Amino acid sequence: MKGALLTQGSGYVAKIESHSFVDGEGVRCSLYVSGCPFRCPGCYNVAAQHFRYGEPFTDDVIAEVILACEPSYISGLSILGGEPFCNLAVIAPLIRAFRERFGHTKNIWVWTGYQLEYLWRQHDERTALLHEIDMLVDGMFIQTLYRPNLAYRGSLNQRVIHLPTYIETQSVAQAIYVE
Repeated sequence: MKGALLTQGSGYVAKIESHSFVDGEGVRCSLYVSGCPFRCPGCYNVAAQHFRYGEPFTDDVIAEVILACEPSYISGLSILGGEPFCNLAVIAPLIRAFRERFGHTKNIWVWTGYQLEYLWRQHDERTALLHEIDMLVDGMFIQTLYRPNLAYRGSLNQRVIHLPTYIETQSVAQAIYVE
C-alpha cells in the first residue's frame, strides 16, 4: 500500500463487538478496522492485518455502531485493528457520526501502532482526529515486551494517553493514564 491508500485504507471492517468488556473502561462498542502495515510478530489479530478482510464499511455499519452505543450502560466507542490511522476512510466518518450523536457524553478510545508524537507532527487528517479522541493507546506490539494483565495494552512500550490532557499540556508524561 502506498500514499493515500496507506492512510485511507480499503474501507473494510474486520468485526464489530457490541458489548466489549476489555477494550477500554466500562462496557463498550468496539469496531475493528481491516488492514495494518506493521504486522507485529505475535499480533493477536493477524486476520485483521489484511486490508480487505471482513466486510465493506458502509453507512449501515455507522448506523449499527451508533445504535449499539445508544444504551446508557455503554461507555463509548473503541476503535482497534488492523491499524485505525491507516483506515481514515472508516474511522473519520465513524468518529464524526459518533460525536454528532453523543457529543462528549460518551468517550472514544483508539489503539494504534504509531506513536502519538508521530501522528501529532503530521498536520493532516490524522492529527485533526486526535482532537476528537479521548484515549489513545499507542505503540506497536513488541512480543518480547509482552506482559499478561497489562491494563488496555499488550506490551510494556505501549502507552495509554488521555488526549485532552496531552492537547492542553503538550506533555505525554502528564497525559499518561495507566502505568
